Amino acid sequence: MTQVTVLEPEGLYEGEAVEAPIFGDRVALVRGGGLGDYAALPAPLREQAEGLFVFRNWLRAEDLALFPRLRVVVRLGVGYDRVDRAACAARGILVCNVPDYGTAEIADHAIAMTLALRRGLLLHHDVQRSEPAAPWAYLDAPVIRRLSVQTFGVVGLGRIGTAAALRAKALGFRVVFHDPKLPNGVDRALGIERVRTLPELLRQSDVLSLHCLLTRETRGLIGEAELRQLPQGAVVVNTSRGPVLELDALEQALRDGHLAGAGLDVLPVEPVPQPEPPLIRAYRAREEWLRGRLIITPHSAFHTPESLFDIRLKGAETMRDVLLDGLQTNVIPPHAD
Repeated sequence: MTQVTVLEPEGLYEGEAVEAPIFGDRVALVRGGGLGDYAALPAPLREQAEGLFVFRNWLRAEDLALFPRLRVVVRLGVGYDRVDRAACAARGILVCNVPDYGTAEIADHAIAMTLALRRGLLLHHDVQRSEPAAPWAYLDAPVIRRLSVQTFGVVGLGRIGTAAALRAKALGFRVVFHDPKLPNGVDRALGIERVRTLPELLRQSDVLSLHCLLTRETRGLIGEAELRQLPQGAVVVNTSRGPVLELDALEQALRDGHLAGAGLDVLPVEPVPQPEPPLIRAYRAREEWLRGRLIITPHSAFHTPESLFDIRLKGAETMRDVLLDGLQTNVIPPHAD
């Protein structure tokens, strides 16, 4: 049996205990050593590769020229903005994602950020470890609110957005969502409320939780004008993609007190560029005006040992289905944006 070559150049995992039962003898899986430069891969490997796994690497048009036999790219994640899909489509290369991993983890992360802010966990933690320590007493702050008097607004009701919405509902929030791509009836099935437009959602969201993919439509979706439509004292949580939310607009809305707090697992540019954006500088310096109001995690919402196993398993299953068996599992249409 002729084997096809599949590359995983970033060297994410050791061994093939997960992939071997899925690929069998039909695939020669070659792992790299954390290479971010495709050109550094041995030329014979690049020239015979028919499948490529992409995790944190970007895959641009100029990279594709290095892989003359490439037929399938599997992005090991939900978002696929790291892959130049137009260039892939021009070559007839199929692009897939792994939409059903990390759902619970990312939804939990969004809710955890919300609770850490709205219950004052972050605020009181910060002041109790200050020098000198704050008095042994609660603080009054706009960020602290009873959950059941708030509306939890979800932008993008995909798998993760749905999971976050259901968790928020269970905690007592009134839950509303905006997602123009969903068919009618989803709101009734889930027992939550739907609004037709983004401004309608913003005007009533005490917590705004972002769960949309990064597309031409969603890049810069939440900027200065949108943040000002949120109620005074609202909280914004972003576990989707950094460029969906304009960081400088968020900094200003936090600084002047329009927003009570924010939780960010993603940033517009990752890792953080130099010089650092003003909000990141203030956060790292622990400036007093941000105390207890901003949580930043390093694009880690997806991470548990279980989710890493899932992405490995489901990524291999997707590659097998599409590359070997000719199925359309998780294939992203070229016009998905």
